[in-house]
Amino acid sequence: MKKLKRREFLVVPANTLGGFLLYTLAREPVRVHAQSGALKIPLRFFTAEEARTVEAACARIFPSDENGPGASEAGVVIYIDRQLAGPYGRDKYRYTRPPFVESVPEHGYQGKATPQEIYREGLKPLMGLASLPPAEQDARLRAIETSAFFRMLRQHTIEGMFSDPLHGGNAGMIGWQLIGYPGPVMNYREEITKLQGQPFRRKPMSLAQVVGHPVKGWEDE
Repeated sequence: MKKLKRREFLVVPANTLGGFLLYTLAREPVRVHAQSGALKIPLRFFTAEEARTVEAACARIFPSDENGPGASEAGVVIYIDRQLAGPYGRDKYRYTRPPFVESVPEHGYQGKATPQEIYREGLKPLMGLASLPPAEQDARLRAIETSAFFRMLRQHTIEGMFSDPLHGGNAGMIGWQLIGYPGPVMNYREEITKLQGQPFRRKPMSLAQVVGHPVKGWEDE
């Protein structure tokens, strides 16, 4: 009889994710929240301890500062957890036969280990990162910044910050709000004659909002 794995959860305050991004007259970002309480997010790949470690690492790679929200507010750890649990994490679509050789960066990752294996091994020296002060967190990350794991983590942090919310990150489209990206809008025919030369900053729309029905990502295959 196959033993079922007990699912773990990441518990976060609801007001730390997403929100509506406003700017003061001094161009200082302010987030407005519609939710309160705590969110209990089921994890698909990480343990709760691993998720807290990844969350802390991503927050140092893309921090929240005076310019606006960062990886924590975008829920980047949720994006990474979903990707690793899906076909990408298992290397379903990558050519995985030898020889395994180091190549130029333009060729991409050429190693044997899957993303799941890279994360499991790469997280070992970082466990407990969330409990350390920022300076010590940075020192731990600098010690591994030339590794394949760190390069992957950095890339995934950026992806989770700015990908469509259907993939688990960019909560409340906070990343798109930050850079003024309107989402995958197909055309601007209705707006062409409205502003007459005035600045245009449209409220972003996710792919599900654009097409009018729920959309699944490849991580749900």
